[in-house]
Amino acid sequence: MSNMKATLIARTRIVYSTHSFAGLVLWRVPAPVPGSGHEFKYRLAYVVDSVCVVRYDNEVGKGEHRQFGVTENSYKFSTLERLMVDCQKDIARWNDENSSS
Repeated sequence: MSNMKATLIARTRIVYSTHSFAGLVLWRVPAPVPGSGHEFKYRLAYVVDSVCVVRYDNEVGKGEHRQFGVTENSYKFSTLERLMVDCQKDIARWNDENSSS
């Protein structure tokens, strides 16, 4: 059993407009989070008017999943780069489908 702690890799907020932003928090963990098979714990969220409309995370109890609006689906993590691209595509899609964002 390891006594290593999670290491914060990144924590950032990207402001898209006066009423929307994206947040990213990424840790390297000593052992995979239950439901994941890799060394990362992550949370990416896009928030519009104080409501999270796009979210990717691998929280304990839910495993890897993606939220788009009110719909939640499992997500197959492959790389951090792919995760960022997938999330950015969903943000662009949300903004396209909800022009007031």
